[in-house]
Amino acid sequence: MKILFMGTTDFAVSCLDAMLQAGYSVEAVCTKADRPKNRGMKMSFSPVKEYAVKAGIPVLQPESLREAEVQAALAAYQADLFVVVAYGKLLPVPVLELPKLGCINVHGSLLPAYRGAAPIQWAVLNGERTTGVSTMYLAEGMDSGDVLRTASLEIGETEPFGSVYERLKVLGGSLLVETLQALERGETGAVPQEESLVTYAPPITKEHSYVDWSWQPEQIVSRICGLDPKPGARAKLGETEFKVFAPRFTDHCTELPDGSVVSQQKNGVEIACGNGKTVLITELQAPGGKRMRAADYLRGHSL
Repeated sequence: MKILFMGTTDFAVSCLDAMLQAGYSVEAVCTKADRPKNRGMKMSFSPVKEYAVKAGIPVLQPESLREAEVQAALAAYQADLFVVVAYGKLLPVPVLELPKLGCINVHGSLLPAYRGAAPIQWAVLNGERTTGVSTMYLAEGMDSGDVLRTASLEIGETEPFGSVYERLKVLGGSLLVETLQALERGETGAVPQEESLVTYAPPITKEHSYVDWSWQPEQIVSRICGLDPKPGARAKLGETEFKVFAPRFTDHCTELPDGSVVSQQKNGVEIACGNGKTVLITELQAPGGKRMRAADYLRGHSL
């Protein structure tokens, strides 16, 4: 089976590596163009390009997939299948129609839930206890194609997005290999998505970063965990806006107003929140500072 891979991020690298480790060959990879990065504006490769160069796989970096010459270059590979993972571009219909077996995608949710750019992050932000990955055929609509396979995992009560992401990277790679093996056996079993169950996961913006201490502890913990490590949840402690991380539930109650510092202890900062309850913030980042244990910050500062 001749495969052309399209992807950009480290999530895509995990899937590409799983394919190669399982014995599949990749004719070429298609990834986003190099971009200047940081203050020095040095050109930066995507994680997929870095991996492909080391593996000796030809790399394509078209700015657009809508140009006739780009589509002709893709067609020249005569691929049986396109595998698309976290590529960052929608495939136009002429490209979707190029491979004989179609285009398949690995998506970081249990479709039809959380279609869109940030499915893993929104699952954590919304306090889901279960998430997973799906393989599907790509269609013209965003994440709307028929689902081939799914695999799920449990989200810990205070597990940060970064941890869930890392676990789903591995799960996505293994599910992709399982899907490819099924396709080779002629077992598709593709199931249309139930439109009434569709939810969306839009890109995370700065407006999503703020914590309201009047929320219930569950909402606060989910918000903080869903933004860890990036972009980091923002909240006021005293008169200063911090980035806050690693929240913990408590069994304490208080009559202090929401957002009040209830206690400063060796484990962190206890904050009053909705319905007279409290949450414990065990790590924080002051403006201009580095992320650290709240206890270490409190040794030299008071809230």
